[in-house]
Amino acid sequence: MTYSVSSLDKLLSGSFTGGEPGAVWLVGAGPGDAGLLTVKALRLIENAEVVVYDRLVSAEILALAPATALCIDVGKTPGFHGMKQAQINQLLVDLAATGRQVIRLKGGDPFIFGRGGEEMSWVQQAGIACHIVPGITAATGCAAATGIPLTHRDMAQSVRFITGHGRDGKPQLDWQSLQDERQTLVFYMGLTWCQALSDRLVGHGRDAATPVAIVERGTRRDQRVMITTLQQLAACVAQQQLQSPSLLIVGEVVKMYRQALPQGSQERLMPVT
Repeated sequence: MTYSVSSLDKLLSGSFTGGEPGAVWLVGAGPGDAGLLTVKALRLIENAEVVVYDRLVSAEILALAPATALCIDVGKTPGFHGMKQAQINQLLVDLAATGRQVIRLKGGDPFIFGRGGEEMSWVQQAGIACHIVPGITAATGCAAATGIPLTHRDMAQSVRFITGHGRDGKPQLDWQSLQDERQTLVFYMGLTWCQALSDRLVGHGRDAATPVAIVERGTRRDQRVMITTLQQLAACVAQQQLQSPSLLIVGEVVKMYRQALPQGSQERLMPVT
């Protein structure tokens, strides 16, 4: 049963008899493929009373919730927030205060660019128990789905997970620390600012020919992959009309993409030139 924001007042004012104190479970839904859920996450979803979910949670995963579960969409899209973060925080508290076990489903892992830390703090400050169930983050999910190793003894000795979206929108990063070619960079939410990302990386010493993988809807049935370079990144995004959710993998390890897929694979897309 799906509830919109407009129907929440009625939901919260209704009677509910749950026999135990309410609690909030921050559950990582992974990058989209339901097969990548942890066993614990699956059990919680299958027995959910209330599910509060964001837009990165796939329909395949939402379908696992019982028909009797109250499912509330609080998803945000770039440039449009149907419910602000402060409202989401308070919603979790209000629902749990009625005695419900609230499953807060978040794409990827709650503690990796998912604002799970903010929600946990708010819930705990309200005196409500908050449990954390980790999930496979988009970086590791997309790496597995494309055969791109994030680290490799001969190519990359470290990996950085980076948000491409700062507090005021534009990325605010220590660009100098990102110049090492032996370091793989993975940008979340980087499509909007892809031109600025490529310009700054190249301007601070990263080779313009550094390969980049753009993984759109990673791990899902409609996954799409584009291989390009830092210099051609923005042009590729515009030409192919890539959409969120997309992940950017930057580094020499991207060269492994072709090697990892079987000959004739329909998943392989040619690099943009």
